[in-house]
Amino acid sequence: MSDSTSGAPSRPSQADLDRYAEQFSQSLTLRLFGAQLSFPEGRKVVVTIPELRPEHRGGAGSASAVNGGILAALFDYAVGCTGALVDPGRRCATVQLSMSFERAVTGDSLRVESEIDSQTVSLLFATARVYDGEGRVCGRCQGVVKLSNLRWASGDSPAVN
Repeated sequence: MSDSTSGAPSRPSQADLDRYAEQFSQSLTLRLFGAQLSFPEGRKVVVTIPELRPEHRGGAGSASAVNGGILAALFDYAVGCTGALVDPGRRCATVQLSMSFERAVTGDSLRVESEIDSQTVSLLFATARVYDGEGRVCGRCQGVVKLSNLRWASGDSPAVN
């Protein structure tokens, strides 16, 4: 996609991103996680869990820290959804993640933010961070997303359940 007047890549409308987030947030997977997806200002991906539950816990050998598997899944969602910032109707998939956990995620909520660092015609290179409920960075992730020329099978969203 490009803007016909400047030749610069065009961005999807905020309405298109909001529709994608609403549909994907209703998927069984995100509902089971208690996660919500958004695209503030159309420039980044935000995945939040506003209320951490006991099934999210168990990381670092404690009952209070969020489990690393939960964090890895949230990094995958956040990085994988950067494809929507290019074209929310195109299929995309995370093909590589590299994560580092700097401190335990504790508290009652968490937020993961991701943005595109660079891109080619078919690959996005993205960075993500996970924040605890107090806004402290607790981990970082770098990932690669493959963009397909195919549209999502369900229409506007990758949600399949």
